[in-house]
Amino acid sequence: MLETGGRLAPITVAYETWGVLNADRSNALLILHALTGDSHAAGPTGPGHAQPGWWQHVIGPGLAIDTDRFFVVCPNVLGGCQGTTGPASDDPATSAPYGSNFPVITIRDQVVVEAALATQLGIDRWSAVVGGSMGGHRALEWAVSFPDRVPRAVIIACGAQATAEEIALCALQARAIRADPAFRGGDYYAAAPGEGPWRGMSLARGIGQVSYRSEIELDQRFGRGHQGDENPLEGGRYAIESYLDYHGAKLGHRFDANTYITLSQAMNHHDVGRGRGGIPAALRRIAGSVTVAGITSDRLYPLRLQAELVELIPAADTLHVIESLDGHDGFLTEHEQVSAIIRSALA
Repeated sequence: MLETGGRLAPITVAYETWGVLNADRSNALLILHALTGDSHAAGPTGPGHAQPGWWQHVIGPGLAIDTDRFFVVCPNVLGGCQGTTGPASDDPATSAPYGSNFPVITIRDQVVVEAALATQLGIDRWSAVVGGSMGGHRALEWAVSFPDRVPRAVIIACGAQATAEEIALCALQARAIRADPAFRGGDYYAAAPGEGPWRGMSLARGIGQVSYRSEIELDQRFGRGHQGDENPLEGGRYAIESYLDYHGAKLGHRFDANTYITLSQAMNHHDVGRGRGGIPAALRRIAGSVTVAGITSDRLYPLRLQAELVELIPAADTLHVIESLDGHDGFLTEHEQVSAIIRSALA
């Protein structure tokens, strides 16, 4: 049952696991991915996974999330495009992809599906729930919605609700995708290879990419340099333009445009206080210990948002600060600092 009303069924969930579930099922740990991530949090490339795991240096034997100790589960999110039901999935009512008919979903809906997965796996209570960015939204929602199932949570680079700037940036990205003639109102799945809305996706990714990094990092990395021997005064590109073109085209050809919009909107709808008497009242529902971390140069989710969480969550300890010039992407790039925070939280 969706938060906005109506019902979505049946639902398929794709997930990946590492480690071994112990006899009393007490060592299960849930990992939650960000917007364009998926269930492949660790491991090499392979069928269905063109890239290595996105937390390759954090999850594994002897690492911060020790797979010799924990049974680690990472599901692809509801609305995703890597095996879990989303806009590209077939609608049982029509036997065609949902496309424009896929319903509005929220972070809360995604967590309800993840809770159903846990029940399906026979896991009544996680050892911990860990997530960053959109995964942090869900880790926080897990702790609020199912406090008796989350004794520990690690929440990185997010806030209690979407800010006006985040909503604005996501809305512009969705508008860029919808403006691509190849988007066809969201019903483009019959298009020939290469004829889908990848141009709109590329532009959306470029907008997002700027917000994921910091101004100083981009300036130090690219400055006003030219791309190769191209001259911007003669129609060529600056190096930063080439960088955005590359990442935009890369994502545009591997990620579903409807999914990008669906998940971006779910992030915009994020508000743990909705229907619960406001944010302070909602956060008081959390029963387990909570570790909150933020990144010094994160302009998408600035440190003040994590400071608010620490202030309002009874079981939060202190704000853990990740020193980085990489902006919001620091939760993916600063492996050593992130690992130290998680290792301490799980000790």
